[in-house]
Amino acid sequence: MTTQHPRFRAAAVQAAPVFLDLDASIDKAIALIAQAAKEGAQLIAFPETWLPGYPFFIWLDSPAWGMQFIQRYHDNSLVYGTPQADRIAQAAKDHHIMVVMGHSEKHNGSLYIAQWIIGADGETIAMRRKLKPTHVERTLFGEGDGSDLGVFDTPLGRVGALCCWEHVQPLSKYAMYAQNEQVHIASWPSFSLYRGGAYALGPEVNNAASQIYAVEGQCFVIAPCAVVSKEMLQILCTDDMKKQLLLEGGGYARIYAPDGQLMHAPLAETVEGIVYADLDLGMISLAKTAADPAGHSARPDVTRLLLDRTPGDRVVLTSRHGAEIGDTAEEQTPLPVSRSEALAAPASSARKSI
Repeated sequence: MTTQHPRFRAAAVQAAPVFLDLDASIDKAIALIAQAAKEGAQLIAFPETWLPGYPFFIWLDSPAWGMQFIQRYHDNSLVYGTPQADRIAQAAKDHHIMVVMGHSEKHNGSLYIAQWIIGADGETIAMRRKLKPTHVERTLFGEGDGSDLGVFDTPLGRVGALCCWEHVQPLSKYAMYAQNEQVHIASWPSFSLYRGGAYALGPEVNNAASQIYAVEGQCFVIAPCAVVSKEMLQILCTDDMKKQLLLEGGGYARIYAPDGQLMHAPLAETVEGIVYADLDLGMISLAKTAADPAGHSARPDVTRLLLDRTPGDRVVLTSRHGAEIGDTAEEQTPLPVSRSEALAAPASSARKSI
């Protein structure tokens, strides 16, 4: 019997959100979801922290100056289980399209750089967080844990996601490759910060990171990338120095094949829109034949990776004698291996934590 590999159209967003306005940005996201579905896409991916926009204020001045945006950023970050989140899931279901949303996740008092993978039925496939925020992002966002390095079985193949400079973390990438990832979402902010002053933040290096991920992992890479709009500049760039540090545009959405080739004509960096590519997962076997760093090309006798996917619980309830509550012989169950599974697990079987 011949194996049938999934074939489908994928879409990567290159657009600006309605900065610091969650509801308006969700309106725009739903319109983009509908547009992609109308064009025959079965998967659409959004840039890093597209809801409610990437917090460029942390890069433009002192922490004291940036504090003027903090409460508004918190108030417009996405909380799972809210009517706003339900609208996104409903849009995925209504248009029968997988959605990978990049957003600032608010959980209790903390924020996380997050990606939410929603199936075409509107059900959650995965909720993940960026393992280590980059540089000054650490002043605003918390960290993920080992459960955030996951690849998931879907009708479109084995799907995984990382954010921005997680793509320059060799061990994190290898952990993903080793899970037989076939479709990877690489979510990026705009590449218009410190233009001419920090080459590593520009499109040349970061698009190369997405392209090399495709070649190393022998997978398709869908790399959405946001645009900095004139409206964002008006809010953020309040003096001449800031106007030099952050420029309009910076949109470089890309989709790469497992051999590294670009699969579409790119949009100009200031243009908002969607790029598309038709994916045939059968191509992966051709790339794997040449090299498979997590398979036949590996040398586990020389180098190996240890991956601890235990969820990073902040507080674990224990008895007076130190045993975890509910951890009796008849109640012991394996720890969940992803945040989505932890949230979905019944209270009787999940590790009791707050």
